[in-house]
Amino acid sequence: MRFAACVEYDGSRFSGWQAQKHDVRTVQEEVEAALSKVASEPVSIITAGRTDTGVHGRHQVIHFDTQVERPLFAWCRGSNRFMAEDVRILWVKEVSEEFHARFSALSRSYRFVIYNSPIKSALYRNLATHEHKPLDDQLMANAGKYLIGEHDFTSFRAAGCQAHSPVRTIESFKLARSGDWVWFDVKANAFLQHMVRNIAGSLIEVGCSKREKAWFTELLEVRDRRKAGVTAPPHGLYLTGVDYPAEHNLPSAFKTVSYW
Repeated sequence: MRFAACVEYDGSRFSGWQAQKHDVRTVQEEVEAALSKVASEPVSIITAGRTDTGVHGRHQVIHFDTQVERPLFAWCRGSNRFMAEDVRILWVKEVSEEFHARFSALSRSYRFVIYNSPIKSALYRNLATHEHKPLDDQLMANAGKYLIGEHDFTSFRAAGCQAHSPVRTIESFKLARSGDWVWFDVKANAFLQHMVRNIAGSLIEVGCSKREKAWFTELLEVRDRRKAGVTAPPHGLYLTGVDYPAEHNLPSAFKTVSYW
Protein backbone atom coordinates (compact mmCIF):
# COMPACT_ATOMS: atom_id res chain seq x y z
CA MET A 1 0.00 0.00 0.00
CA ARG A 2 1.10 3.53 -0.68
CA PHE A 3 0.16 6.55 1.42
CA ALA A 4 0.57 10.27 0.81
CA ALA A 5 0.87 12.65 3.75
CA CYS A 6 1.28 16.37 4.40
CA VAL A 7 3.96 17.57 6.82
CA GLU A 8 4.12 20.98 8.50
CA TYR A 9 7.27 22.10 10.33
CA ASP A 10 9.06 25.04 11.86
CA GLY A 11 12.53 24.73 10.38
CA SER A 12 14.26 26.84 13.04
CA ARG A 13 15.68 23.89 14.96
CA PHE A 14 16.20 21.51 12.04
CA SER A 15 19.29 21.07 9.89
CA GLY A 16 17.11 20.92 6.82
CA TRP A 17 14.79 18.22 5.51
CA GLN A 18 17.15 15.50 4.29
CA ALA A 19 18.56 12.85 6.62
CA GLN A 20 22.32 13.19 7.07
CA LYS A 21 25.17 10.91 8.08
CA HIS A 22 26.38 13.05 10.96
CA ASP A 23 24.44 13.62 14.17
CA VAL A 24 22.08 16.49 13.40
CA ARG A 25 18.31 16.86 13.63
CA THR A 26 16.42 16.66 10.32
CA VAL A 27 12.73 16.63 9.46
CA GLN A 28 13.00 13.45 7.39
CA GLU A 29 14.53 11.45 10.23
CA GLU A 30 11.98 12.67 12.75
CA VAL A 31 9.02 11.84 10.52
CA GLU A 32 10.41 8.45 9.53
CA ALA A 33 11.05 7.56 13.18
CA ALA A 34 7.48 8.45 14.16
CA LEU A 35 5.88 6.53 11.27
CA SER A 36 8.10 3.55 12.05
CA LYS A 37 6.83 3.49 15.63
CA VAL A 38 3.22 3.47 14.43
CA ALA A 39 4.01 0.71 11.91
CA SER A 40 6.20 -1.25 14.35
CA GLU A 41 8.67 -1.64 11.48
CA PRO A 42 11.00 0.68 9.52
CA VAL A 43 9.26 3.17 7.21
CA SER A 44 11.08 5.24 4.58
CA ILE A 45 9.60 8.38 3.05
CA ILE A 46 9.95 10.21 -0.27
CA THR A 47 9.39 13.96 -0.31
CA ALA A 48 8.18 16.46 -2.89
CA GLY A 49 11.29 18.56 -2.35
CA ARG A 50 14.06 19.08 0.17
CA THR A 51 14.31 22.29 2.19
CA ASP A 52 17.45 23.81 3.68
CA THR A 53 18.40 24.48 7.28
CA GLY A 54 16.04 27.04 8.80
CA VAL A 55 13.42 26.85 6.02
CA HIS A 56 9.84 26.13 7.07
CA GLY A 57 7.19 23.86 5.57
CA ARG A 58 3.46 24.53 5.58
CA HIS A 59 2.46 21.94 2.97
CA GLN A 60 5.29 19.48 2.38
CA VAL A 61 4.01 16.32 0.70
CA ILE A 62 5.54 12.89 1.20
CA HIS A 63 4.68 9.30 0.36
CA PHE A 64 5.59 6.00 2.00
CA ASP A 65 4.96 2.32 1.30
CA THR A 66 3.94 -0.27 3.87
CA GLN A 67 1.93 -3.47 4.16
CA VAL A 68 1.00 -2.62 7.74
CA GLU A 69 -2.70 -1.83 8.11
CA ARG A 70 -3.59 1.12 10.33
CA PRO A 71 -6.54 3.54 10.25
CA LEU A 72 -5.65 6.84 8.59
CA PHE A 73 -6.15 8.73 11.85
CA ALA A 74 -3.67 6.36 13.52
CA TRP A 75 -0.99 7.16 10.95
CA CYS A 76 -1.66 10.86 11.47
CA ARG A 77 -2.34 11.34 15.17
CA GLY A 78 -0.24 8.38 16.21
CA SER A 79 2.83 9.74 14.47
CA ASN A 80 2.31 13.19 15.95
CA ARG A 81 2.43 11.70 19.45
CA PHE A 82 6.02 10.62 18.80
CA MET A 83 7.27 13.94 17.39
CA ALA A 84 8.25 17.26 18.93
CA GLU A 85 5.77 20.11 18.64
CA ASP A 86 7.65 21.85 15.82
CA VAL A 87 6.69 19.16 13.29
CA ARG A 88 3.27 17.71 12.51
CA ILE A 89 1.59 15.41 9.99
CA LEU A 90 -1.60 17.20 8.93
CA TRP A 91 -3.24 14.43 6.93
CA VAL A 92 -2.63 10.95 5.52
CA LYS A 93 -4.38 9.48 2.47
CA GLU A 94 -4.07 6.16 0.66
CA VAL A 95 -3.02 6.65 -2.97
CA SER A 96 -2.32 4.49 -6.00
CA GLU A 97 1.07 2.94 -6.70
CA GLU A 98 1.46 5.43 -9.57
CA PHE A 99 1.63 8.38 -7.18
CA HIS A 100 5.09 9.75 -6.42
CA ALA A 101 5.53 12.71 -4.08
CA ARG A 102 8.33 14.18 -6.18
CA PHE A 103 7.80 13.05 -9.76
CA SER A 104 3.98 13.40 -9.80
CA ALA A 105 4.13 17.03 -8.66
CA LEU A 106 2.95 19.61 -11.20
CA SER A 107 4.15 22.69 -9.32
CA ARG A 108 5.46 23.95 -6.01
CA SER A 109 4.72 27.20 -4.19
CA TYR A 110 6.81 29.22 -1.75
CA ARG A 111 6.26 32.31 0.36
CA PHE A 112 9.08 34.58 1.49
CA VAL A 113 8.40 36.86 4.46
CA ILE A 114 10.34 40.04 5.31
CA TYR A 115 10.01 42.04 8.52
CA ASN A 116 10.82 45.58 7.38
CA SER A 117 11.55 47.60 10.51
CA PRO A 118 14.52 49.54 11.95
CA ILE A 119 14.66 47.05 14.85
CA LYS A 120 14.82 43.28 14.46
CA SER A 121 11.92 41.45 16.07
CA ALA A 122 12.60 39.32 19.14
CA LEU A 123 9.45 37.27 18.59
CA TYR A 124 9.71 36.64 14.84
CA ARG A 125 13.49 36.42 14.46
CA ASN A 126 13.27 32.79 13.28
CA LEU A 127 10.08 33.20 11.25
CA ALA A 128 10.94 36.12 8.96
CA THR A 129 13.95 37.75 7.35
CA HIS A 130 14.73 41.17 8.76
CA GLU A 131 15.54 44.22 6.62
CA HIS A 132 16.12 47.49 8.47
CA LYS A 133 16.17 49.77 5.41
CA PRO A 134 12.77 51.00 4.13
CA LEU A 135 11.51 48.87 1.24
CA ASP A 136 9.49 50.14 -1.72
CA ASP A 137 7.11 47.23 -2.16
CA GLN A 138 5.71 48.58 -5.44
CA LEU A 139 9.16 48.55 -7.05
CA MET A 140 9.69 45.02 -5.76
CA ALA A 141 6.34 43.86 -7.11
CA ASN A 142 7.08 45.29 -10.54
CA ALA A 143 10.54 43.74 -10.63
CA GLY A 144 9.16 40.33 -9.72
CA LYS A 145 6.82 40.35 -12.72
CA TYR A 146 9.84 39.98 -15.02
CA LEU A 147 10.33 36.49 -13.58
CA ILE A 148 7.01 35.10 -14.81
CA GLY A 149 7.32 32.61 -17.65
CA GLU A 150 10.00 30.18 -18.80
CA HIS A 151 13.52 31.46 -18.25
CA ASP A 152 17.10 30.40 -17.64
CA PHE A 153 17.50 31.14 -13.91
CA THR A 154 21.28 30.66 -13.75
CA SER A 155 21.64 34.06 -12.05
CA PHE A 156 19.42 32.80 -9.23
CA ARG A 157 20.80 29.29 -8.68
CA ALA A 158 23.28 28.24 -6.01
CA ALA A 159 26.85 27.54 -7.10
CA GLY A 160 26.49 23.94 -5.93
CA CYS A 161 23.10 23.34 -7.56
CA GLN A 162 23.04 19.88 -9.17
CA ALA A 163 19.99 20.39 -11.41
CA HIS A 164 20.63 19.29 -14.99
CA SER A 165 19.00 22.41 -16.44
CA PRO A 166 18.65 25.96 -15.10
CA VAL A 167 15.44 26.49 -17.08
CA ARG A 168 12.29 26.76 -14.98
CA THR A 169 8.79 28.14 -15.51
CA ILE A 170 7.38 30.55 -12.94
CA GLU A 171 3.60 30.43 -13.18
CA SER A 172 2.79 33.29 -10.81
CA PHE A 173 4.43 35.93 -8.63
CA LYS A 174 2.59 38.18 -6.18
CA LEU A 175 4.04 40.60 -3.63
CA ALA A 176 2.12 42.40 -0.89
CA ARG A 177 2.65 44.54 2.17
CA SER A 178 0.85 45.12 5.47
CA GLY A 179 2.51 47.52 7.89
CA ASP A 180 6.06 46.35 8.55
CA TRP A 181 5.48 43.03 6.80
CA VAL A 182 6.41 42.42 3.17
CA TRP A 183 5.98 39.03 1.52
CA PHE A 184 5.84 37.44 -1.89
CA ASP A 185 4.33 34.21 -3.17
CA VAL A 186 5.90 32.42 -6.12
CA LYS A 187 4.73 29.30 -7.93
CA ALA A 188 6.76 27.31 -10.46
CA ASN A 189 6.97 23.90 -12.06
CA ALA A 190 10.19 23.39 -10.07
CA PHE A 191 12.87 25.42 -8.31
CA LEU A 192 16.66 25.45 -8.36
CA GLN A 193 18.72 25.29 -5.16
CA HIS A 194 18.43 28.60 -3.26
CA MET A 195 16.42 30.05 -6.15
CA VAL A 196 13.74 31.73 -4.04
CA ARG A 197 16.24 33.05 -1.48
CA ASN A 198 18.40 34.46 -4.28
CA ILE A 199 15.35 36.12 -5.82
CA ALA A 200 14.51 37.55 -2.40
CA GLY A 201 18.00 38.97 -1.97
CA SER A 202 17.79 40.68 -5.34
CA LEU A 203 14.29 42.00 -4.68
CA ILE A 204 15.48 43.56 -1.44
CA GLU A 205 18.16 45.44 -3.39
CA VAL A 206 15.47 46.81 -5.69
CA GLY A 207 13.28 47.69 -2.71
CA CYS A 208 16.15 49.59 -1.10
CA SER A 209 16.60 51.55 -4.37
CA LYS A 210 20.06 50.09 -4.94
CA ARG A 211 18.87 48.74 -8.29
CA GLU A 212 16.23 49.55 -10.89
CA LYS A 213 13.38 47.12 -11.45
CA ALA A 214 14.59 46.45 -15.02
CA TRP A 215 17.74 44.94 -13.47
CA PHE A 216 15.84 41.66 -13.25
CA THR A 217 15.68 41.49 -17.04
CA GLU A 218 19.45 41.95 -17.17
CA LEU A 219 19.97 39.19 -14.61
CA LEU A 220 17.92 36.73 -16.64
CA GLU A 221 19.91 37.60 -19.75
CA VAL A 222 23.41 37.62 -18.24
CA ARG A 223 23.02 34.17 -16.61
CA ASP A 224 25.67 34.87 -13.98
CA ARG A 225 25.02 34.26 -10.26
CA ARG A 226 27.73 36.77 -9.34
CA LYS A 227 25.72 39.61 -10.87
CA ALA A 228 22.62 39.08 -8.69
CA GLY A 229 21.95 40.00 -5.06
CA VAL A 230 23.07 38.08 -1.99
CA THR A 231 21.27 34.95 -0.83
CA ALA A 232 18.61 36.01 1.67
CA PRO A 233 18.54 34.24 5.07
CA PRO A 234 16.51 31.00 5.18
CA HIS A 235 14.10 31.71 8.04
CA GLY A 236 11.81 33.89 5.90
CA LEU A 237 11.15 31.04 3.46
CA TYR A 238 8.11 28.74 3.59
CA LEU A 239 7.13 25.85 1.33
CA THR A 240 3.41 26.57 1.09
CA GLY A 241 2.06 24.09 -1.41
CA VAL A 242 2.62 21.23 -3.85
CA ASP A 243 0.10 20.64 -6.63
CA TYR A 244 -0.71 17.25 -8.17
CA PRO A 245 -3.00 15.97 -10.93
CA ALA A 246 -6.66 15.91 -9.88
CA GLU A 247 -6.79 12.13 -10.29
CA HIS A 248 -4.87 11.71 -7.02
CA ASN A 249 -7.53 13.70 -5.14
CA LEU A 250 -5.20 15.12 -2.50
CA PRO A 251 -6.27 17.88 -0.09
CA SER A 252 -5.16 21.32 -1.24
CA ALA A 253 -2.88 23.56 0.81
CA PHE A 254 -4.46 25.09 3.90
CA LYS A 255 -7.45 22.71 3.77
CA THR A 256 -8.40 21.18 7.12
CA VAL A 257 -8.88 17.40 7.09
CA SER A 258 -10.93 15.66 9.77
CA TYR A 259 -11.09 11.93 10.48
CA TRP A 260 -14.11 12.24 12.79
